Amino acid sequence: MRRREEMAQDARKTGPSISVTRRRMIRALPLLACPMAAGMAHVAHAAYADDASNAPVVMASSFGVAGDGQTNDRAQLQAAIDRSVGKTLVITGACRIDERGLDLRSGSRVRFAQGASIKLLPHDAAFYQIIRIWDVQNVVLERAMLDGSKELNAAPKDTRNGGYGMGISIAGSSNVTLMAPTTSECWGDGIYIANSYKYKGRFPSAIKVIGHRAYGCRRQGVSIISGSDILFEHPVWENIGGTMPSAGLDIEPNSNLDVLQKIRVVSPTTRNCRTGILMYLQELVGPIPKVIQIEITNHRDESAAVSPVNISGLELNGRIVKGRIVIDSPVWVKPRLAALRSENYDRVSGPEIVVNNQKIIP
Repeated sequence: MRRREEMAQDARKTGPSISVTRRRMIRALPLLACPMAAGMAHVAHAAYADDASNAPVVMASSFGVAGDGQTNDRAQLQAAIDRSVGKTLVITGACRIDERGLDLRSGSRVRFAQGASIKLLPHDAAFYQIIRIWDVQNVVLERAMLDGSKELNAAPKDTRNGGYGMGISIAGSSNVTLMAPTTSECWGDGIYIANSYKYKGRFPSAIKVIGHRAYGCRRQGVSIISGSDILFEHPVWENIGGTMPSAGLDIEPNSNLDVLQKIRVVSPTTRNCRTGILMYLQELVGPIPKVIQIEITNHRDESAAVSPVNISGLELNGRIVKGRIVIDSPVWVKPRLAALRSENYDRVSGPEIVVNNQKIIP
């Protein structure tokens, strides 16, 4: 297994797909979170998002972005991003880019105008990110419309592995706000949140995603691998399938070096996924004691092929993983399983699982 920094570099290149195991793709050492620092970060995060609306506006077209649905605009878009830090960059038109993707910077504020989009050109990469938010702070991305061009991807259609083409990848960043993003037809996940690929011990924090919609992605609508103070409000994740595990949301750490603190998901809708919300926690078990804090409120699942919620894979064998996982007021429509699915989970010593006010609509 190659070091994760090398894998991250490969993720930004145009080479062939890389075979990696789903549960061990990302490794990083977490820092102990300070409650006071987390609170201060949340305040700064909210203030920065508000300030973004008052920033000077610059048009991406002024940097030569064609937005004509044919031209490869990647280089021009990256130049626009790099030269508009501290301003609001407005993207217009139907932009096409290659699979090398785009990097946002600390202080980036990017807004998609009505009808604007970024769609990948034909490619054969199973491992890509359309937009990377890696090791940066204070980022606002508004109304991003991202299309992974699944139908134009010549990569092998592996149903068990190879689903690492991401719409938005957030790694090791803080104070990030995504407003009404849409990620469709990605080879892997709509949004992927994990520790830094470069700086050991840097986990993402103060990540706020409002009104996300993911559809037609092969692996997940969203994956949360690691992070603290992560909020999703009113997301819709639908028609997810093509490679395992095909969940609307997958909360799945890759190692004992990840963190899952203050994860909140408010009013999510999962529709036509294999599993609505999946939590597979086994890789978190290790020598470092862990505390998990996850709260899912008002989840609505429609027609999950396997189960609306699956919380599995936590065999402690003397290790310590504590905390609480709360599923509050879920509504499950036509579920194959009427109860929460949980297998190989230490209910005695592991985090408490609480399900309140469950409603089933047959």
